[in-house]
Amino acid sequence: MEKSNFPITDWSEDDKPREKLMLKGKEVLSDAELIAILIGSGSRNESAVSLSKRILSSAGNLNALGKLSISSLMQFKGVGEAKAISIVAALELGRRQRSEDALIFKKISSSKAVFEIMQPIIGELPHEEFWVLFLNNSNSVISKSQLSKGGITGTVVDVRLVFKLAMENGATGLILCHNHPSGNLNPSDADKQITRKIKLAGESLDVKVLDHLIITESKYYSFVDEGIF
Repeated sequence: MEKSNFPITDWSEDDKPREKLMLKGKEVLSDAELIAILIGSGSRNESAVSLSKRILSSAGNLNALGKLSISSLMQFKGVGEAKAISIVAALELGRRQRSEDALIFKKISSSKAVFEIMQPIIGELPHEEFWVLFLNNSNSVISKSQLSKGGITGTVVDVRLVFKLAMENGATGLILCHNHPSGNLNPSDADKQITRKIKLAGESLDVKVLDHLIITESKYYSFVDEGIF
């Protein structure tokens, strides 16, 4: 069990993030101060804020911090299992909120809108996943579904399942999305083949395949934008 040797109540007035949040609002707190609130206490020789700054400095940024495992976080002196779990849980909640916020972008008017919906979901994964956005006549998103989950280099897609879900959702259009954990945006031959296969099947069912996006952590490749669709 972790021992709290440096409780927030003993900090100087300038080093009390909880009080600062209550008095001035969450927006004024630094990333380190917010993490300090999560972990609650530091150690005998280091405040929670200093510990949080050290963790952030080592990770580089919040995105990188969110990729660290519990065991990786516990490598930092002063971080036990409970503190590591708190950090991982909080950053996962933030990732899920970004995913939900992105669906405010319900009407699809560009490939960038698709990227903003899907990047928080698959952009930072260490494995490949294939998703489909189902759209109505107004190009508004009805729902999104994960079709498959694979390894680092690929995943298998069941074309029948794509259109079963399209029929269930009453979709008239769909957009294919998958991630490349390697960061390479270039579509593989398999990517092109599955796109042609799904597009051809959609034509017979009067369901338009509007685009296929390959997504990485910070960029995307649109088949339509690149003129190969």
